[in-house]
Amino acid sequence: MPELLRAATRPYRTPIVDSARWNEYTPRPDDIIVATYPKCGTTWTQRIVDLLIHQSAEPRPIMKTYPWLDATFFDPLDEVLQRLDTQIHRRSIKSHLPFDSLPLFDRVKYIHVVRDGRDACFSMHNHQLGFTDAAKQRIAAANPDLRRGNGGPPPPIPEDPRAYFLGWIGEAEAWRDGETPGLPFFEFEMTYWRERTLLNLLLVHYNDLKADLAGEMRRISQFLDIETPEEVLAELVRAARFESMQNDGSALLVDIDTFFDRGHKRFLNKGTNGRWKDVLSDEDLARYDALVKERLSPGAAAWIEHGRHGAGDPRALAD
Repeated sequence: MPELLRAATRPYRTPIVDSARWNEYTPRPDDIIVATYPKCGTTWTQRIVDLLIHQSAEPRPIMKTYPWLDATFFDPLDEVLQRLDTQIHRRSIKSHLPFDSLPLFDRVKYIHVVRDGRDACFSMHNHQLGFTDAAKQRIAAANPDLRRGNGGPPPPIPEDPRAYFLGWIGEAEAWRDGETPGLPFFEFEMTYWRERTLLNLLLVHYNDLKADLAGEMRRISQFLDIETPEEVLAELVRAARFESMQNDGSALLVDIDTFFDRGHKRFLNKGTNGRWKDVLSDEDLARYDALVKERLSPGAAAWIEHGRHGAGDPRALAD
């Protein structure tokens, strides 16, 4: 049985997640937790972990097999825990919690994937534009007491990506700890950065996955103590490419049409970076840079912008 090294120190509840759901989690010694800020390569990494666990390129339903435990608007907690309890293969669980809101166990492996905040923001814009009415209703029904303002629904998502970014950055600038649910991107990422030297925590960057998928999958395989022969790895890498995941989308993301218009094609949108470069003004970028300098340490800022290939091994980076 894994030993609890530290309990969660930050209760965390937003309209979509509740850290209290982890209170019922019973770990196994080889569990894997993929934990990220939203739209930083979570599903991509879940697919990579799935491929490595099974050593097979066959598409398997990611969301059902590797559940998002802290989500409040999918399946009831008892159903999720029962599904995990009956699994005989190595388990992997998704989370969108900051690291200090997760329980830390000595023999559980944690993988945190990061992406430039501007890229995560633009990806989330597309993501939220695609919510179906059914998805919006389920989210609202799961946490009615966290609705904004007078208890009504949140304002509609603007079609203009710059307008969405300005709302995102404005909320981050106005954030004060304890006054609003959730953490801005910058504070969220620092919860993982501060504990980056833990041997059972692996930091992975979206840029590195795009630049050297085989190398990053080999690195993840080694971290998980999975022996993956090179000839098998080559097959798994092909299955993990964005185009392959799009082609297998209906099998990987079963029932996704309930939540997103265009189903898996909306969810697995483009997988590209830098869409903000032709949209944001110099003033917009200066606001982002100001928060980077104010809220991130220098090492974290370099890592988040450039990744391992550009900034170096996060465990070795000094602040």
